[in-house]
Amino acid sequence: MIFTLSFMNKYIFGIGVPVLLIALGAFYCIRLRFFYFLHPIRIIKELFSKEKGGGVSSLKALTLALAGTLGVGNMVGVASAIALGGFGAVFWMWVSALVAMALKYAEIVLAMKYRKFDADGKPYGAAMYYIKACFGNGGFGRALAAMFALFCTFNAISMGSIIQVNSAASASKGVFNIPPLAVGLAFGLIALFALCKGTKGVLSLTDKIVPVMTVGFVVLSLAVIFLNPKNASEAVLLIFKDAFSIRSASGGVLGFLLSGGLRYGTMRGILSNEAGCGTAPTAHAVSDCKSPARQGVWGIFEVFVDTILLCTLTAVVIIIGYDGELAEKGNYMMMTVKAYSSSLGSLAGGFIALSVLLFGLATVLCWGYYGMQSVNYLSKRKWAGALFIAVYTVSLVLGPFMSGELIWELADLAIGGMSLINLTVLFLMRREVKNETELYFKRKNKS
Repeated sequence: MIFTLSFMNKYIFGIGVPVLLIALGAFYCIRLRFFYFLHPIRIIKELFSKEKGGGVSSLKALTLALAGTLGVGNMVGVASAIALGGFGAVFWMWVSALVAMALKYAEIVLAMKYRKFDADGKPYGAAMYYIKACFGNGGFGRALAAMFALFCTFNAISMGSIIQVNSAASASKGVFNIPPLAVGLAFGLIALFALCKGTKGVLSLTDKIVPVMTVGFVVLSLAVIFLNPKNASEAVLLIFKDAFSIRSASGGVLGFLLSGGLRYGTMRGILSNEAGCGTAPTAHAVSDCKSPARQGVWGIFEVFVDTILLCTLTAVVIIIGYDGELAEKGNYMMMTVKAYSSSLGSLAGGFIALSVLLFGLATVLCWGYYGMQSVNYLSKRKWAGALFIAVYTVSLVLGPFMSGELIWELADLAIGGMSLINLTVLFLMRREVKNETELYFKRKNKS
């Protein structure tokens, strides 16, 4: 089973998804005239400009989206990328993030354009709606959208639930000696309570957890770097050196595409920032923002915070305190904890373990919301939603005791499948994205 999944992830999704993501991201950068590279000040102004609305603000929608990306991908995902793909994997995380900013922008623009409104006038949306619209709401479009929803539901249970709680339980056991079952039960009960209350219940928790833990994690990471300036600079050099080493590019072009650095760097980059796989638009679609392009700018900022900022800080700290023995054993969570505690002491390890708990909880809540929206798309019957919440809760309770390697392979498979569908649709709908962008920025120039 693991061999088959590993084969598909390595030779199909491990090559196809990274190549498509980078190629389409570069294509969108060119098509949108590199506007977020060439006009950073203007982008910042868009983030801080005010827009009237009575519902969920753009910032709250962002915290929900970040809740789905900040977590295991920033800690365990980075550690696993380095352990499996070498230090050069971090470089490919950067590359995937820079071009994926355009993809994140594009998918949010489309999700905002094709979102729906409930009986109370509250917006909701997801990739499924623009996937279906791409093919004129015909049978093929409906089938492809349903397939995407199934992948998303499956990924919510694997990556969004089991991987998160497994890592949180591992950190809690290793640092605080808390029984894994206790972590699973706590996560399950909190998720059950929040998901039963819907969007409001999830947002009420994520918009408090995400900002506080993000600032704390940045401060802690910078403390390690400032205490080890020489090792930090050497770590950055190792990233660039290993990215183009024989190990990364062995055997020419084909070897380069099959290399661990590219595969794990790009796939863990996707896992971290989710750009291109079509999940974050579900969070952004609840915003009361009127312009699809303006909300899309928040998606660019989301990728920057998640991968360029937080993943880079984590990677440098892990390389400074790299533990080859833990890497070989596949204990990626304790790799991260030890890297911080080796420089700052046991209290730092405790903070990282607490960060994993809280970031993991935020991610669990967000992915539970994504799963709920996917199930609601597939079936409007109440029992379907109730069944998903029950399965999701049980997966959280049992997650700490489930195989990490198999679940990672399943998560890669689901993310790969979602990404292939979403990237294809993003290419087909490229004109709509460009038109929405030009319309918004022309209107801003006149105002």
